Amino acid sequence: MPTPVIIIIVGIISLIAFSIFISFVPIPLWINALFAGVKVSLGSLVGMRLRKVPPFVIVNALITAVKAGLQLTTNDLETHYLSGGNVLRVVTALIAADKANIALDFQMACGIDLAGRNILEAIQTSVNPRVIDAPVTGKIGAVAKDGIQLFAKARVTVRTNIQTLVGGATEETIIARVGEGIVSAIGSSETYKVVLENPDYISKKVLDKGLDAGTAFEILSIDIADVDVGKNVGAELQADQATSDLKVAQAKAETRRAMAVAEEQEMKARVVEMRSKVVEAEAQVPLAMAEAFRSGNMGIMDYYRMKNIQADTNMRENISGSEDNK
Repeated sequence: MPTPVIIIIVGIISLIAFSIFISFVPIPLWINALFAGVKVSLGSLVGMRLRKVPPFVIVNALITAVKAGLQLTTNDLETHYLSGGNVLRVVTALIAADKANIALDFQMACGIDLAGRNILEAIQTSVNPRVIDAPVTGKIGAVAKDGIQLFAKARVTVRTNIQTLVGGATEETIIARVGEGIVSAIGSSETYKVVLENPDYISKKVLDKGLDAGTAFEILSIDIADVDVGKNVGAELQADQATSDLKVAQAKAETRRAMAVAEEQEMKARVVEMRSKVVEAEAQVPLAMAEAFRSGNMGIMDYYRMKNIQADTNMRENISGSEDNK
């Protein structure tokens, strides 16, 4: 017969062992899954504990998925959790996609979630499109062919494209492309009045470019929220060009004037040079005459006759000059 002490010790040990078993094996969670119609074995729950996977997260997500009509298993959810994914968010996104008739399977949802994209937010944006301002602040300026500057702001309605969500460009790319399209549309218009009369002219031009290619969104519409008229850029450019042409012409004229002045100074220098040569030649005349006297080639009478001729020539020049002055 066991003594009362042994019975008490065995009872305490059994109670401790049962408490440890209950804390390690979540029996209430297993019962909850059983009544919810989800088959989860105690061995799976123990395995989750050993793999350091929270059973409450996996089982509750599985119950939610099964109740919504999704065919998932604990292995699927465990694999995604161990990969670093958000199990509850993926299940919620799958349920939302199923109710909205959006084609989305578990593998794609896990891939999008592991890629760092919020799959639930993507599904919500696909169901409820979002409006993006382009640009986010201010307006985009562009110049029409007639030189008038216009400032425009667009509102782009987009929804998520699930198929291109992984690797697709973000909304910053959409804003940049729409801004580029607005500048191109305004720049190709013959006059600014065309844009003011029909703002949808910009929308049609931008939509025809297929700006959502390669992005994670599908553009539903582009609406021009506001258009303002700026300054006459064409007139300012023409005025600046005229000013530049005037400065160029003035510079060329100044160059020609400087060249003319330089040429005039050169001619004066040449005149002085020629005069100096004449003076030098005249200085040789007395020397030549002296040599002629010494050599006997010239007599005194020849000299006097030459002087008479010079005097007569000077007189005739003086008389001619007096008559010209009268």
